[in-house]
Amino acid sequence: MLHKSKKRLSALSITGGAWLFSGMAYAGYEYNLNTPASTLTQEIFDLHMLTTVVGTIIMIIVTALIVYALFAFRQSKGAVADQEFHNGWFGRWAWALVPVLVLGIDLSIASSASHTLSSVESHDKADVTVKVIGSQWKWTYEYMDDDIKIVSNLKKLEPTDPLYLRDVDEPLVLPTDRRVRFLLTSTDVLHNWGIAEIVPKKINIPGYINETWTHITKEGTYRGQCYENCGTGHAFMPAVVTAVSPAKYEEWKAGKKAQQAQAAAEASADKEWTQVELMAKGQAVYTKNCLACHQATGLGLPGVFPALAGSKIATSTNPADHIAIVVKGKAGTAMAAWGAQLNDLDIAAVISYERNSWGNAAGIVQPKDIKAAR
Repeated sequence: MLHKSKKRLSALSITGGAWLFSGMAYAGYEYNLNTPASTLTQEIFDLHMLTTVVGTIIMIIVTALIVYALFAFRQSKGAVADQEFHNGWFGRWAWALVPVLVLGIDLSIASSASHTLSSVESHDKADVTVKVIGSQWKWTYEYMDDDIKIVSNLKKLEPTDPLYLRDVDEPLVLPTDRRVRFLLTSTDVLHNWGIAEIVPKKINIPGYINETWTHITKEGTYRGQCYENCGTGHAFMPAVVTAVSPAKYEEWKAGKKAQQAQAAAEASADKEWTQVELMAKGQAVYTKNCLACHQATGLGLPGVFPALAGSKIATSTNPADHIAIVVKGKAGTAMAAWGAQLNDLDIAAVISYERNSWGNAAGIVQPKDIKAAR
């Protein structure tokens, strides 16, 4: 009778332990990986859940055996260590059975892991190819087959906004149900572009191309960030992808091409722009690309980003140095070269805005001046 009671107690201990651990697992499920929205991230998620389940089961079994051994073979009950354990059948065969069991578990996981790793490194033909360029502190997206370029900057929001530091002025637009290839690189330091729901992370390395891909299965907006500590503005590099149906994507692509063609034609036109026109356009360019560092007041951030208000470069009667630093950047600082990212009109407009705002009054520059300085 006592023997049966012990069996019941042991069974209850194991069952109770399993219930406790499973309850804890469900309680922490909200802290799991993001819900996948692509075929590749679904594979990664499934592999993660497989290893989690196998690890949890092993933990429960081992913990239950330890608890049982501590209870059933305690000293107060008169238990004595078996000095001949190694001569018994279990003692002789355990050295072979346990490694075989562990290897079998490892191989069951390794099979799925090998398939997932093969998927991550797949280089099959893509329907859309996007070059993702990291810079301090923004993302530039180039659609390699469609001659479309998007510069994606942090969107200025109040700290109380739920999307504070998580939204951008222009997201990357991608189609669902299409294979999308990403070519990852950087213009300055190491960056790391990734969005957990749709694509695994890979590092953006200056002078080198990394590659990854996705096949998005659900429409929606997906948010990520730069996962590499890339400098003082690291927190200001969110990555946002808007996934739309193939039909909507084609519609967006046609509209974007027309918009960029119009902007290019406007920038190349041999026209003398008025100060009012340049100031209006320049303010928009400044707000999108320069405000995060130099601030809306033009005072910058002392010790980090220089002020433009009253600065020598923005008040000099000769704008050559001002044009040079905007077009070519400044090595060893966070001042990027904007010559490859903005057209002549945009650069002329933003320089004119900087030279005639916050008390500055140094005159305007024209697109032809930028063209001559390139």
